[in-house]
Amino acid sequence: MGRYSQSEVGGFVRRVLEDGFCVLPGHFAREKVGAWRAAFAPLLERHIEREGHRLNRGPGRYYVTLPFAAPFADPEVFEDDDVLGVVRGLVGEDASLVQLATDTPLLGSEYQDVHRDAPPLFPEWGRETPPFQLAVNFPLVDVTEENGPFEVARATHMLSREEGLRRIESGEARLEPLLMSAGDVMIRDVRGLHRGTPNRAREPRPMVVLGYSRRWLFRPEVSIRVPRETYDTLSERARFLLRFNPVVERPDDGGEEVYQSFAY
Repeated sequence: MGRYSQSEVGGFVRRVLEDGFCVLPGHFAREKVGAWRAAFAPLLERHIEREGHRLNRGPGRYYVTLPFAAPFADPEVFEDDDVLGVVRGLVGEDASLVQLATDTPLLGSEYQDVHRDAPPLFPEWGRETPPFQLAVNFPLVDVTEENGPFEVARATHMLSREEGLRRIESGEARLEPLLMSAGDVMIRDVRGLHRGTPNRAREPRPMVVLGYSRRWLFRPEVSIRVPRETYDTLSERARFLLRFNPVVERPDDGGEEVYQSFAY
């Protein structure tokens, strides 16, 4: 059972359709978020050692895929009734879960170029379509003005990139920093124009991203490797969400990150 009524979930759906995003305040327990933060810290260190030279998301900013293992393979997170209610209201009852990762700016990071996370499905059509891919984000620390808040321009997800940028430059639309508490959850259409901002604090600012897509959308650069021993413990709903991801006999060491091209 979720904490929100069906009509309240419908309100979140409408907010995403209109603004491009919504926020569920205090949705995950801070203790749970703290456990994720503690488990993530060594993964970030190892990633910087292995791939810190790439800088593909800008100086001092790192994209790290999370292993589908404890504490990250948590049904209370990726199967959350309220989150799934909003997701399914936007991309269908047969939505799939295709991404489990983090974006983390460190001290020394810079402003990213304003971008969206996916190109239009049919650029030759000249119009945008209903939602087809969502990012469910939640920070592992409180997000302040100092530590690199995510900035987004409302209602740009249904505009062409060029028109959205024009409105930002003219002042018709503005980039808003989203200050979030650990435990808040944002659900957004990945086409909304946004950027990362500099982290001027000494501590990293990790933001988790769970990617949910329409059933037919395939982006080969993202997937979740599901260990067989974990898969065998999952509910039928979880298996359905993860049905297009590879089930592996044992977790690998991750290898090099393959999600390199991310800005459109």
